[in-house]
Amino acid sequence: MKKTKAAIVGASGYSGQELIRLLLRHPHVEITHFTSRQYAGKAVADIFPRFRGQIDATFVEPKVDSIDTDVVFLALPHGVASEYAPALLNKGIKVLDLSADFRLKSAAVYQEFYEHVHPAPDLLKTSVYGLPEIHREEIRKASLVACPGCYPTSIILGVMPALRKGLGKADSIIATSLSGVSGAGRKVVDEFLFTECNESARAYGIPKHRHISEIEQELTALVGSKVTISFTPHLIPLNRGIVSTIYMTLAAKAEDALAVYRDFYNGEPFVRVTPSLPDTKNVEATNFCDISVRTDPRTNRLIVVSVIDNLTKGAAGQAVQCLNLVCGYEETAGLLP
Repeated sequence: MKKTKAAIVGASGYSGQELIRLLLRHPHVEITHFTSRQYAGKAVADIFPRFRGQIDATFVEPKVDSIDTDVVFLALPHGVASEYAPALLNKGIKVLDLSADFRLKSAAVYQEFYEHVHPAPDLLKTSVYGLPEIHREEIRKASLVACPGCYPTSIILGVMPALRKGLGKADSIIATSLSGVSGAGRKVVDEFLFTECNESARAYGIPKHRHISEIEQELTALVGSKVTISFTPHLIPLNRGIVSTIYMTLAAKAEDALAVYRDFYNGEPFVRVTPSLPDTKNVEATNFCDISVRTDPRTNRLIVVSVIDNLTKGAAGQAVQCLNLVCGYEETAGLLP
């Protein structure tokens, strides 16, 4: 079978490095372009020694004219990916964007949360939110897939069964998430230095973290009426991983909420409903989302705990899962341990 040629634009960041790791073992994909402004001209294996003996390629400048592939992964900061997507789509190339540029359907909401005018608002109409557990069939037909953020992935997957099965009230959602430092990206910023993060934990992005916008968008679409949530993210001294604890007022008596969740996700290849409360170490470097749920009669609340690896199911792994759908491959190709 002829392999799908892929380019990674922004291959020197954490998500780019994770894409390289996953695609190197993908049976149907060949990486032909590794782009990086910072490391252009340098060997990929020199910048990422873990790939020594696996890659004989150099980073190149991210120039659209030189990219002639079947698919492109945009592993770029928000506001930058939208500079590349229109030209790539015009060339007939499928685009899988890991940034926030095409996740929101409203340019006004994008401007509200990201504080600048969207540079390609027309593409918001055609982009597909790349959470396969919700939009699998739309992703198969998409040319532009907007891969979800890491916090939204853990929270949306955590509350979706409760909303669809009538267990929890949509107007009562409170989510607290703890994230590893790699979620901030591969950049030198004082607040993310080892001595600033180690042996410390802190909340941030209160009261209006950017990811709230896509969480509310997708949950609103799920229930058919406006959903507003309370969300508090925290930075913890962990390299990778997210644990989200979500609280909802019970809408109906649930004799066995765990059974409801198991039934809902039956057949989903990357969602595992566990009897014990999940742990980030069990999803590290995998594309799994592990979920458990409890009911609290004392407070009349449903409590959901959801864990993912922020670089895999929260970024690169999810993008590869979407690639498999777009290209017609087995959804788990290149993603199983």
